Amino acid sequence: MSPAQRGEAAALRSRGAELRMAAALPAAELRPILDAALAEVDAAADALTGRSDRGPSGAVHAERRLLHAVFLQLPVPVFLLGQDRTIRRTNSAAAELLGSAPGYATGKQFTALVDVPDRARVQTQIANALRTGKPRRLRCRLLSADGPVTAGLTMCVAGLRGDADQLIVAVTGNAAGPDSRRRDDADMDLVRQLTRRLDLAAGISRLLLEDISVSESAMVQRCARTLSAELGGWVIVDIERRGRLRRQFVTGPDNPKAEDLARVVAGTEPAAGSAPWIVHESASSQLLTHVEDADALGPGPDGIPLVMLLQATSVLSVPLADGERSYGALTLVRQASHGHFGLSEVAVTESIGEQLGLAIRAGRTFRRHSAVAEALQASLLPRELPSVPGVEIAAAHIGAEGPDVGGDFYDVYATPDGPGMMIGDVCGTARDTGAVTSAARQAIRVIGRGEPDPARVLRAANDVLVAENLAGQFVTAHASRLRWSSGRLQVALASAGQPAPALITDDGQVRQLRGGGQPLGIFPDAEPSAQDLEMATGDVLFFYTDGIADARHPDHGYFGDLLTDELAALAGKSAAEIVAGMRRRVLEFCGGEIRDDMTMLALRVAEPPGV
Repeated sequence: MSPAQRGEAAALRSRGAELRMAAALPAAELRPILDAALAEVDAAADALTGRSDRGPSGAVHAERRLLHAVFLQLPVPVFLLGQDRTIRRTNSAAAELLGSAPGYATGKQFTALVDVPDRARVQTQIANALRTGKPRRLRCRLLSADGPVTAGLTMCVAGLRGDADQLIVAVTGNAAGPDSRRRDDADMDLVRQLTRRLDLAAGISRLLLEDISVSESAMVQRCARTLSAELGGWVIVDIERRGRLRRQFVTGPDNPKAEDLARVVAGTEPAAGSAPWIVHESASSQLLTHVEDADALGPGPDGIPLVMLLQATSVLSVPLADGERSYGALTLVRQASHGHFGLSEVAVTESIGEQLGLAIRAGRTFRRHSAVAEALQASLLPRELPSVPGVEIAAAHIGAEGPDVGGDFYDVYATPDGPGMMIGDVCGTARDTGAVTSAARQAIRVIGRGEPDPARVLRAANDVLVAENLAGQFVTAHASRLRWSSGRLQVALASAGQPAPALITDDGQVRQLRGGGQPLGIFPDAEPSAQDLEMATGDVLFFYTDGIADARHPDHGYFGDLLTDELAALAGKSAAEIVAGMRRRVLEFCGGEIRDDMTMLALRVAEPPGV
């Protein structure tokens, strides 16, 4: 039995003992106690079978201001309980019912507010509601300053944006009578409406956090459609662009006529003095419960007010603000058939407007950083490789997801004894990867101009990088020198911790060459490994960084395990075709999920120069 199961079993035993003691009290109401006992039997059965009717809880941070604002508007006493059954928050109506100061009940077990004979069954029904996620109703006596008060309790689980679901307990009627069932049903609808509003805010929050790299337009459209479906009516989003508020997106009921009208409204611009314009300029919400001003939404394309085109009877407009600036306005429009907006919708919509404003800011920041990173990365990689007589060279670089500059690099450069080639990667704790990448590439390139031996080039580059004190980072690299002799290509290879390259012969054989060597930038006396290679016409030398080898498939391990087979299937093709084929295959293998930069460099021997 797991610790969680042991804890649940202990809680069941404790509540069972409390029920038995409650049944033994004088004048005990046995039928409600029996109902509670049967609920505990259900709980025990679920614990034994491992069954649960509850869905996943909310996964995003709790929005305290939203809860506070919504609770204040409820006309019934409401308590918010955590998983530990303690009271997290109450509204003013609850304090008034108890005859206590606001906040008095916070931190107390809810059952401490219940008359002793009723505590066991209330505790059971709370546990049952939290366990199943299903609403529960019961009657009990609450302890007020003036003595016990008979009350009806309605319990609903809300998938709030916290670590776990929380329980809303509303006092849904404090007297019995012929109309009590009708009042209870109305109050139950009120509590369900509250939980729907909170779940909507949680859903929008999850939607915005799913993928920060999604375009701003797509993000706005998703939110607007979700709001329209959940709250009913029309949703208009206006966003400031180049100092001017512009209409971004309009959506409404799901029918062809509404789609045509949405296009008409989307073709208009927010007019000065209209509700969206005022809200954006003031960064303050506007609630027009019953629209009286025909110009509240500005004119339509033919001068007909949008209020009339949309048959708007209630309008709610909130700023898209991040706490520092407004990026635009989110406007909800209802027709008479959907009723009017109330203060509870204001609280939820303001929270959603704030979330959307924060998402817009984060998205723009992400895209600015991404653009800078792409420009810097492009400066670190050659736009095109120089031609080498008798040799085909092709390369590809796939940047990892995210706004950071990658650490992979490659280049072709001149040495005193023929062309040189390099490929490498910056590894370790990110400090300023772009600067380290540039330093490593430039060190190898500059040293190589006066030194033909690639092993000596890497040793000298190591001295430069050690002097730079990379503080947690290091560099892996290959350096090579190419030279023709008697119609065959002589290749001198040196490796400093980089994955071993592969040699593909024209008849389809693949052989992993020797890699090894110590990375650069860690030890002053780091020694690279070295080897010489002779290549015939049609042979291919394939270099790659560890992003290729470490590309992961959820079910089939790492791409490095398939590397030689994939290269063998491309034997006989040109260098460009081999690089394109490997790029396509590795992306298919990892499903496009790029966790690390991927770089590959292929060298294919063609006809010797002068032949």
